[in-house]
Amino acid sequence: MQMTATDNHALAQAVHDIGSALWFGGTVMGVAGVNKSGSDLAQGIDRIRVAESAWGRFGPVQWLGIGATLLAGLQLTRVGGRRMALQKGFASVGALKAGTAVLGAAATAYAAYCGSRIGMLAEEAQQRGDRVEVKDATIPTPNTPAQIAMWQRRQRLTQYAVPVLAGANIALGSYLVQSYRTAATTKGVLRRILPD
Repeated sequence: MQMTATDNHALAQAVHDIGSALWFGGTVMGVAGVNKSGSDLAQGIDRIRVAESAWGRFGPVQWLGIGATLLAGLQLTRVGGRRMALQKGFASVGALKAGTAVLGAAATAYAAYCGSRIGMLAEEAQQRGDRVEVKDATIPTPNTPAQIAMWQRRQRLTQYAVPVLAGANIALGSYLVQSYRTAATTKGVLRRILPD
């Protein structure tokens, strides 16, 4: 069976959506499950170690999802070139979607960096014989060393931003897919050629 341009669009859309779902779902699981599950452990250093290990194992899979989202997004942009020129609103929503994807990827990278800083600082404190007290992987206690607490706050904020941005990327993608419907295409083209 030979693939047509429509098939290529469908394949790119499927890869994009699966990648986005992996990115979004994994991040929500991490924030709601992995980070919080450490509170079941007795020692603060173990709370950090378990979360760091889990995120480290999920990291390559998460980046696979992000890469699929970004690369398939480029393909979707390429096959939608005429639509961007003709259908009013399509290009601006597409640009907003691309921006949320790039910003989400940057936020993901920064969250991972914060996690590595937390892990490194916690291990250094442990080696010095200092007690590492944390509520869970991203929530400090009043006795958490100041540097660790600072990076925990940064990571927690960023980790909540990531699923918001990944979710926005999915929602904007859904909007763009709906704009392929005949009525939406006609309306968008008429809005482009007729004055307001």
